[in-house]
Amino acid sequence: MNVQECARLLAERDRFLIVTHRRPDGDTIGSAVALCCALRGMGKEAFVYPNPQVTDSYMPFIAPYFAHEDYEASCVVAVDVADSNMYANGFSGKVDFAIDHHPANTGYAQHTLVMSEKSACGEIVLLVLKEMGCPITPEIATVLYMSVSTDTGCFAYSNTTAETHAAAAELIAAGADFQHINKALFRTASAARLQLEAMIFTNLRRYQNGEVNIAIVTLDMMKKAGTTEDDCDDLAALPGKIAGNKISATVRELTENHCKISVRTGTEFDASAICRKFGGGGHVMAAGCEISAPPEKAAEMIAEAIREVWK
Repeated sequence: MNVQECARLLAERDRFLIVTHRRPDGDTIGSAVALCCALRGMGKEAFVYPNPQVTDSYMPFIAPYFAHEDYEASCVVAVDVADSNMYANGFSGKVDFAIDHHPANTGYAQHTLVMSEKSACGEIVLLVLKEMGCPITPEIATVLYMSVSTDTGCFAYSNTTAETHAAAAELIAAGADFQHINKALFRTASAARLQLEAMIFTNLRRYQNGEVNIAIVTLDMMKKAGTTEDDCDDLAALPGKIAGNKISATVRELTENHCKISVRTGTEFDASAICRKFGGGGHVMAAGCEISAPPEKAAEMIAEAIREVWK
């Protein structure tokens, strides 16, 4: 399905429920809110599924659009969701549309629009909304700017392209409150977050003469630092900041004996290939998976998987 087909088919439907992925980030949230706003502007009924894992920093953007408990949708749209195991339980086999930029999208929806060359799902949503003739209001522009800026690390990651900057410029021209987004999401950190970062770097595991760096974040560390879920956004980027790094991984303990793994690489290595060894996936230079093991063991398993691709 291309952008034109997606726009046409969406315009024919009504009573939408928009679904975000587990542990939602700025891209899935911004894409969902923008699509919801645009559909409402067309006179359609639209809500966002009330994902219980939305953190405090993103809640003000999405909470006003949450569906009430007895809402019955006739069209379910997933945004920025690569696989059916990444959205909430109860939607398996029920997703009508998927709009995504992950090359590993499994085609779980009835209609799928994937543009893997785009830096963020928000870029694709912008194209769809324009094709539908929806006005890009300041509200829509702001959340789409959030989508694009968060998935590119404030335009610092290698997935940033000239088209990304062109989209951001278009959104700013449409009234996006980029100063608010940049300050709230990129230039503000709690004291607890900074204390957690210090603990992470103190216990960093380094391999291959410092070219591979693995960070471990345990529940005990989070408790000692006094962090909340909101403080843990974008921990995956931390070990990659070290000079000379080529592959970095962050092992975060979610529950006892269960960890979330985030892998980041340069152009020489495929992060998604590393994560696929554990049933995960993602992009070439940014991917993730989950491992059922204590954090120390999970870190060893990831280190071994990295050694295999390093050879």
